[in-house]
Amino acid sequence: MKLAESTWPEIARLDKDRTVIVAPYAACEQHGPHLPYYTDTFLVTAVAEAVEQKLPDEMLLTPTQWLGASSHHLPFGGTLSAPVDLHIRLITDPLREYLRQGWTRLLILNGHGGNIDTYHVALRTLHDEFPQAHILGASYWEAAEQIIADRLEGPFKQVGHAGEAETSLMLAVRPDLVRMDLRRDCQRRLRPELEGLYVPFDMKGRTREGVDGFPSYANAEKGKDMLAAIADRMVEVVRGLIGGAEWRD
Repeated sequence: MKLAESTWPEIARLDKDRTVIVAPYAACEQHGPHLPYYTDTFLVTAVAEAVEQKLPDEMLLTPTQWLGASSHHLPFGGTLSAPVDLHIRLITDPLREYLRQGWTRLLILNGHGGNIDTYHVALRTLHDEFPQAHILGASYWEAAEQIIADRLEGPFKQVGHAGEAETSLMLAVRPDLVRMDLRRDCQRRLRPELEGLYVPFDMKGRTREGVDGFPSYANAEKGKDMLAAIADRMVEVVRGLIGGAEWRD
């Protein structure tokens, strides 16, 4: 069920112990010369809606929160970003109300790499307040890491930024917004002695084009196949969350 298309009596009739709230979070930030600012929002929404179509009676899908923690993209211009502390509150404040009202299963579905830190802190905060609830989160590309890697043909087997994966997915979701003639491959990696370290960065220092990956390998068929496989994986996640405890012996 989609919250945005429902009424309050319909929501009130849902079983709070057997319905998973799925809350997508994304961003509005530059995605190189060939993809639009709303790429992350388009893609995580497409994943979430594909899951909702398969599980309409088992999940409550909230509208995608498009404002992300994207300060590392600001140097390119045009990006809209929330400060880290505010972004944490953009997650905790709305979702806390559901937990106060007795909902017991919550999944944050993340669509932007810059949100990983903030949604982790938000989940820890909510868990401390509601320890009996089942509160989880996933970036869709991490939950489906191998599924995505198996479908990538270029030398970079991760989602990256505006690379083969995101470009293929956008060709499947919103091909009218993809400027393939402007695509630029770019992959700058850390020096070997710095591998394994966390390095705060801005994208203009890491890439001149705002791209991390190889969009030249992208195509629509790959994107459609990838989207379907990611959605199937997230269906497994939602059903697992309905099933009860996170841990097993």
